[in-house]
Amino acid sequence: MEKDSEFKIEHVSFSSTTSSELRGRQSIRATFKLTAGCIDAISIVAKHLGIKQKSLFDHLAEDTQVLKTIAQEVSDAQFKTQERVQKTFVISRRSLQSIESISRLFNAPRDVLVEYSVQRLLPIIAAEREKHEKRKALITQLQQHFTASLALQEKIKAEIGQDDPMFSWMASVVNYYRNALFQMTDFVQKGKIIEAFDPESLKGS
Repeated sequence: MEKDSEFKIEHVSFSSTTSSELRGRQSIRATFKLTAGCIDAISIVAKHLGIKQKSLFDHLAEDTQVLKTIAQEVSDAQFKTQERVQKTFVISRRSLQSIESISRLFNAPRDVLVEYSVQRLLPIIAAEREKHEKRKALITQLQQHFTASLALQEKIKAEIGQDDPMFSWMASVVNYYRNALFQMTDFVQKGKIIEAFDPESLKGS
């Protein structure tokens, strides 16, 4: 019986993950020279959608075909003179290697590859901007509704007293509503970063 329950190592199926693949996922710091609009776009998508910047770079760099297309189009292009600033990001080693290898292959500046890749985020930002405007309108309605719930709570208190179970239940509803409304309002306030973003500041690179 004891023999039958013995752990058999040969029955275990190991993944084909190699040491090089593990190193590829390692986080490293990379500095790029980017326009303010590009940096803002990365920040907006990362913060507003709750995505780590490293994951965002992985998403942009994993599509090597798109990077190659960008590199072919921009390798000999003359770019508008724009002020660029150095910004350090935490990205995966694999993403940086992908960007740098394509940069060397097509003789295209890696900063420009990043800049143009980030332009793919503009539709996402546009969609979020539209949602943000709708959220602001809904918050106004929710605040009015919350005020009405407070008035109803006071009415219950005046007509049947605060010792009545109905008042206790209503107080619980109002308290939950207050907390939820606070979180929703805070989320909308943080979304103001989208209002200040100018898509043309990224397209102009």
